[in-house]
Amino acid sequence: MLSKSQARLFFLTATAGFSGVFLFLTVDTIRQVPERSNEDAMTEQVVRGKEIWEKNNCMGCHTILGEGAYYAPELTRAYVRRGEDWLKIFLADPQAMYPGQRKMVQYDFSEQEIDDVIAFLKWIGEIDTNGFPREPDLALPVQTAAASTSSPGPAAPAIFSTVCVGCHALGGQGGVVGPALDGVGMRYSEAELRAWLADPQSIKPGTTMPNLTLSDADLDGLTAFLMAQK
Repeated sequence: MLSKSQARLFFLTATAGFSGVFLFLTVDTIRQVPERSNEDAMTEQVVRGKEIWEKNNCMGCHTILGEGAYYAPELTRAYVRRGEDWLKIFLADPQAMYPGQRKMVQYDFSEQEIDDVIAFLKWIGEIDTNGFPREPDLALPVQTAAASTSSPGPAAPAIFSTVCVGCHALGGQGGVVGPALDGVGMRYSEAELRAWLADPQSIKPGTTMPNLTLSDADLDGLTAFLMAQK
């Protein structure tokens, strides 16, 4: 058992030691803030995007950096998960992409406002959050699709690499929301694929495939690329 003097010494030594550790960690954290907060990349466009975010009370539904509501998806890594092209299509008309499903308000953003919001989300996504948000424990495993055995065909159009792979896999790479696209050119005709890409809901009402409002050029490029997957 400690004597009174020993107990007092132990208390004072431990208090001083832990106070020193606390002060060191505080100073070290403050020292790392400029680098980890991505402060140098904060442009005027990022600031405008933040202002749009606040003006429309986006945190009333979404969380970002752990703050906000939990009604809609967490958006800290939205740019990393989806990419610029997907976000542009969605922000322009959420309902068109997911008819009858999405509850997001149609804000009628201008092209400049959409670019500003995306710049803000990109900046947020590049902040060093030390692994936050973590991948969900119940996340689906990466789908492994058989490698395509098609002969050399047209290269994948940009929209396939930036938008389509968010849901579909090809050759083992991509999302698991929609079916893998290996061999899709053997399962459908060119006319069927083009009609599906142009308006999935008209072919199969209630499908989870969104209407991407593709241009004729994108429709032609995607159809030709997918038809080569045999």
